[in-house]
Amino acid sequence: MPGTALLIAAAPVSKSRLVDAASVLPVLAAVSPAALAGTDTASVVELADPLDPQTVLTRLRAAAMAPGPLTIYLIGQVHLDRRQRQLHVALARTTSATMRYTAFPWHWFTQELRLRPTGSTALIADLHTDTESWQALNEHPLDAGPGVALYGRIAPPARRRTPAVPAYMKALATILRSGHRPPLLPLHQQAAQSLGEDAPDLLLALDPHAAPPAAATHLPPAPAANPAAPDQHTDPHAAITAAVEAGRHGEAAALAASWEQTALRMHGPSSNEVIHWMEVRADLARFAGDPARSCETWLAVASARLTAGQAPDSPEVEAAADRAHHLWDRVRDPEAVRALGPALIRLRRQVPGRQRGTLTLAQRRLEQFHGQRVG
Repeated sequence: MPGTALLIAAAPVSKSRLVDAASVLPVLAAVSPAALAGTDTASVVELADPLDPQTVLTRLRAAAMAPGPLTIYLIGQVHLDRRQRQLHVALARTTSATMRYTAFPWHWFTQELRLRPTGSTALIADLHTDTESWQALNEHPLDAGPGVALYGRIAPPARRRTPAVPAYMKALATILRSGHRPPLLPLHQQAAQSLGEDAPDLLLALDPHAAPPAAATHLPPAPAANPAAPDQHTDPHAAITAAVEAGRHGEAAALAASWEQTALRMHGPSSNEVIHWMEVRADLARFAGDPARSCETWLAVASARLTAGQAPDSPEVEAAADRAHHLWDRVRDPEAVRALGPALIRLRRQVPGRQRGTLTLAQRRLEQFHGQRVG
């Protein structure tokens, strides 16, 4: 099956730049698409110093929906935003004061990649940090979510003021220029050797093939009477993913709905466990090619999070609103557009998100569809 390689090189253009991220792109460009993706045939998408987090999200989302293997090469710098202490990848316009609005939240990687088949996705990163984020990453190691292999290095704050060179990624690209991609762990080890044994970097080597998936640790315990999980040790995410891969979308949706009902009985409405399964159902509807149902479910997720007391500008609420809007834009049936539009507009009044003009865009689209007949 054809693979996909997504190359992201991002750093601020201001004095906040810690790494010359784009300098490695010519070296990566010299690598064959097949070697970048680890498949016989592949497509390559390149983002050099992107300006807008929504642009990165759109490319990431499209790559995550591709059916074949996906490898993401990420070069840049990570920081904590001042308000919510969330980790972000800095983009071209990012400053310390505008982190939440101009940088790419790290948790968007995990959200977009979480339902991809285990073992089909790898994120290879060469990241640089400031003092604050370096301390945070030492206390809370970086991950890309269950089922996603994460390799690379995180460099500590540099003593000199000039932007650093992404040495790890350049070494890795040089290895790949041979036209052959070794298994990820040996590839990572070879690239890390170029940094020297005394390098103070944090090395990343998390692979779902090396240990059982950790997805079950994030799920509510299933009672034996639950028809979707007769065995309490069953990993429902694995069963759902297998059903999606086989094209059994109805079965996958039924499994998620059953687990949601179990979570509802055990933890109550608007609990994190219930919201988690609502989000899974929303993603499953998207995979099944039903954007209207996916939009409707994301609207319910945003409402549940707000009801639970989360702030309208929290990353989770904004992400739910953005996904609902994105899926609504993909709905082509006029009746469905008109049915979902008022709820989306109400949500956008409360949760405009980071992109400007979302409310106006929703209002204009709904007005356009008011004059169209069903069918």
